Amino acid sequence: MAETSSYFVLLIGEVIPFIMLLIPISVGIATLRSGLFDIDLVINRALVYGTLTVSLVVVYLGAVVGTQRLLSPLVGEGNQLAVVVSTLVIAALFQPLRRRIQAFIDRRFYRKKYDASKMLERFGSRLREETDLDALNAELVSVVKETMQPEHVSLWLRPETPRKGEESRI
Repeated sequence: MAETSSYFVLLIGEVIPFIMLLIPISVGIATLRSGLFDIDLVINRALVYGTLTVSLVVVYLGAVVGTQRLLSPLVGEGNQLAVVVSTLVIAALFQPLRRRIQAFIDRRFYRKKYDASKMLERFGSRLREETDLDALNAELVSVVKETMQPEHVSLWLRPETPRKGEESRI
């Protein structure tokens, strides 16, 4: 009887990890087959956050070691001030560093997206300076065609209505 239960425990010990491994594999296969997410987005985020994590770990370790070496003559060994200061530095660096890494990856690997955003920025700056409605219409249509590449583009403008107390220009 004891021999049977030990085989059962051994079998369970071997089968359960295999079954647990099948769960994420089957979820991954189902997600890929049904197209539930865009793989480019996953790759982009993995590149950005992987690089960000490595960068922040290097900065954190460097800051902890550097701050401890600087403060050890003043406050002695094993101070927690270095850890606190390094944590605050990492918290302050997170968003700016993430934006820079995202811009670098977009510029390097997703050039079309980067070019489209640059074009939209240029159009936004020209939009502030331009007053001619026909020129803006043509510029807007060309920017939309180039950045989004739709099959057809049209721009509808509401007819100008006279304000209260003004005559209509017909």
